[in-house]
Amino acid sequence: MRRASGPNSDARPGDDTRSDPDPAVRPGPPHIIDSDVDLHDPAQRAETRPREWDLLAAMALGGVVGAEARYGLDAAFPHADNAIPWSTVLVNASGCLLIGVLMVVLLELARPHRLWRPFLGVGVLGGYTTYSTFAVDSVRLLHQHRPGLALGYIAVTFVSCLAAVWLGVAGTRSLAGSGRVEQRQVVRQ
Repeated sequence: MRRASGPNSDARPGDDTRSDPDPAVRPGPPHIIDSDVDLHDPAQRAETRPREWDLLAAMALGGVVGAEARYGLDAAFPHADNAIPWSTVLVNASGCLLIGVLMVVLLELARPHRLWRPFLGVGVLGGYTTYSTFAVDSVRLLHQHRPGLALGYIAVTFVSCLAAVWLGVAGTRSLAGSGRVEQRQVVRQ
């Protein structure tokens, strides 16, 4: 591995620090390259490849869908400022349940198109769940001198989200497993 030279490098005199043209780097218009990327390291060189805009578009579109769904639930179930925001608990717990289901389906049961995971997982469910609102609501309750309520809200959210993702994963695997058994029995007959 070649070492970089310069004021912030650990190159010593006599080290081979010349930069040969790399055939893996495509010729063309100059790219903005992170200054700490070692072009001789294939993993780091991958950072210089053009971005995949279809992935970004899928995530952005999914994010809009998820955020609108969250907004709808928040509007449907308003809460008082000094109470547990149950709509946020519902959104985060249901989002965790769906993330559990989605990951089993996408990673274990199906061979989906490469855009489904970024669209549904990162986009829709990432836009739908709202841990930033959870954090702000917790701090708001503390500022209102309601530490017991804030800790209760944190505990309820934490436990319900962990239980929901576990239930999503276990339930989906169970349903998928029972479907496989039924399919095997039909094939044997």
